[in-house]
Amino acid sequence: MTSLVPAHAEGGDVLALDRATCLALLATQRFGRVVFTSRALPAVLPVGFLLRDDAVLVSIRPGSALAAVAGGVVAFQADSIDAGAREGWSVTAVGRAEEVHDPALRRRVHAQLSPRAGDDHAVRIGLEQVSGRRLLPGAGAQ
Repeated sequence: MTSLVPAHAEGGDVLALDRATCLALLATQRFGRVVFTSRALPAVLPVGFLLRDDAVLVSIRPGSALAAVAGGVVAFQADSIDAGAREGWSVTAVGRAEEVHDPALRRRVHAQLSPRAGDDHAVRIGLEQVSGRRLLPGAGAQ
């Protein structure tokens, strides 16, 4: 059973989502955003991802900006918004990014996310903190 907690947002109502609901919503998406620090500035990178074992898995290229964050704390965000209906949801997670060393898992992530790229490296983002919001239909209407 999911738990929805009413919350108020400027311009309309939203519901805070529990962890189980957030993970279920993340599982419906294939693309999200990794938020990290690059050269002391915030950076956002759109990525394809897989949700496995309470973690987000992302295919990376060695030497990329995302490869450089392995060992650090990052945020991950995915959403589904219908602007016309003024409804949708957003989930944000925070956790440590770690390079995936298991060759079988790296190949599986690579095959599902980036079959055209030459390398099969991957990063695992542990979902240590997870929060989400659902925008109620028609919320924000004037």
